[in-house]
Amino acid sequence: MPVRVRLDDLLHARRMTLTQLADRVDMTIANLSILKTGRAKAIRFSTLEAICRALDCQPGDILAVTADDEGNEA
Repeated sequence: MPVRVRLDDLLHARRMTLTQLADRVDMTIANLSILKTGRAKAIRFSTLEAICRALDCQPGDILAVTADDEGNEA
């Protein structure tokens, strides 16, 4: 079962750009973009925690397990 990253949805809901999030969590835009597009193979708990704090959300708001036929949307 693929894991879908819903970071783009949260950024839109919070009216925040990827650049603003990168500044708040002290990450490069390139690394956040890899996560946002679903190309990341892993995420550190410290990174997930920082993103959750910046977006005022829970890990389940960012990551979701999808059925095999849904795939990982970019």
